[in-house]
Amino acid sequence: MSIEVRPLVEINRRAIPLLYRELGIVDAVRFLKQFTSGLGDYTQERDILFAEKTLEQMVSEIEQARLKPAQPAP
Repeated sequence: MSIEVRPLVEINRRAIPLLYRELGIVDAVRFLKQFTSGLGDYTQERDILFAEKTLEQMVSEIEQARLKPAQPAP
């Protein structure tokens, strides 16, 4: 018995439509995301993003955002 080894590109091309059909797009994407490690360096980005803010300022911004009603998507 011989086993045909297919390139990953071909397997992905065939598998992704199956996942979409069987799971729906949202759940298929959630499933696929568990296998990706993401991009960039979050620690460095976080240090730059929040360099000028105190913890109290960040907490206040989060609390204010929670009080605002959700905006409809454009």
